[in-house]
Amino acid sequence: MSQNNSSLPRISSRIANIAESATLAVDAKAKALKAAGKPVIGFGAGEPDFPTPEYIVEAAIAAAKNPANHRYTPTNGLPELREAIVTKTLRDSNYAITADQVLVTNGGKQAVYQSFATIINPGDEVILPSPYWTTYPEAIKLAGGVSVDVFADETQNYLVTVEQLEKAFTNKTKALLFCSPSNPTGAVYSPEQVKAIGNWAYEKGIWVITDEIYEHLLYDGATAPSLPVVVPQMADRTIILNGVAKTYAMTGWRVGWMIGPKDVIKAATNLQSHLTSNVSNVSQRAAIAALSGDLTAVNKMGEAFDRRRKLITQMLNEIPGVICPTPQGAFYVYPSVKGLLGKNIAGVTANTSSELAALILDKAEVAAVPGEAFGPSGYLRFSYALGDDDIKEGISRVQKLLG
Repeated sequence: MSQNNSSLPRISSRIANIAESATLAVDAKAKALKAAGKPVIGFGAGEPDFPTPEYIVEAAIAAAKNPANHRYTPTNGLPELREAIVTKTLRDSNYAITADQVLVTNGGKQAVYQSFATIINPGDEVILPSPYWTTYPEAIKLAGGVSVDVFADETQNYLVTVEQLEKAFTNKTKALLFCSPSNPTGAVYSPEQVKAIGNWAYEKGIWVITDEIYEHLLYDGATAPSLPVVVPQMADRTIILNGVAKTYAMTGWRVGWMIGPKDVIKAATNLQSHLTSNVSNVSQRAAIAALSGDLTAVNKMGEAFDRRRKLITQMLNEIPGVICPTPQGAFYVYPSVKGLLGKNIAGVTANTSSELAALILDKAEVAAVPGEAFGPSGYLRFSYALGDDDIKEGISRVQKLLG
């Protein structure tokens, strides 16, 4: 009698256990409601509302007309782009690297995934400061690793301490994920805090994967030094993640990169050669133009974000029961809404921030991402990468509902 394996699960457990990106899900729901005629204002997506600067677009148009860009190119990225990343890294971070330490990826997410996949073995633990970007724990899980969350609440301005990291450390700890400026909180570690954490990681003999995608979005004089610059002895155990998406309003172009020790980059390149091969050549040419140009357009966008940051923080703090620390980086606010949970709002009682976010979407037609996507309940993330008028209208609706 022949065997029949139709009873085996259709979806692998590895993939079935991965959660959908909560931020993209909220954004998709907001856009669907808007398309259906609802006046929804979405604060969910982490992407600038500005168009990509014109000189970058023009470089892409020229690239698309060149037949050389219609072909495969090296998996690790166009040599000219990797050299541009070398130059940019020295310019912006004062960190000297070589082109063979760079791997160009399809957006920052691929860099995140490949970093964990390259250094994490099944059962290895990764210390994950919380609130965290929703993709980090899923990428760790896909690599077979175990996330060890370390939570810092609003009283710590969402910044973890070395003492907290020490308590989370075990003989299975392989790496620490570090993100400053932070998504989802906008919190920024001081140079002294970066140095203390880097020294601690060095003493423990672990890796640091540091996400620098928001490096240029800083306010109030804050700085975000690169960890291996502050702690040079960590250079051989640090992987830097970055990309053009946030700085240059290029989320749809899908160009990110990894910087790390040569053996790690070579191994990650081998993985990418089977996964996606090279990034779109037209996008890479656009990224060269972005990185090779000056930061005038970037600074202009930063001025708008700074203005919006102050506006949304002030308006949220006017709501009784809401505590919204002032972020020093990125383009997110992360208010605590614990003071609103368990209360009757428009005839409904929300006991979690997920329930509160659903209530706000239903009653005020405003979309925010609940704290459960980034760690513990009791928080909401609002992106202020949208127009001033939308921010005023959207948060005014929330004020009326919750006030």
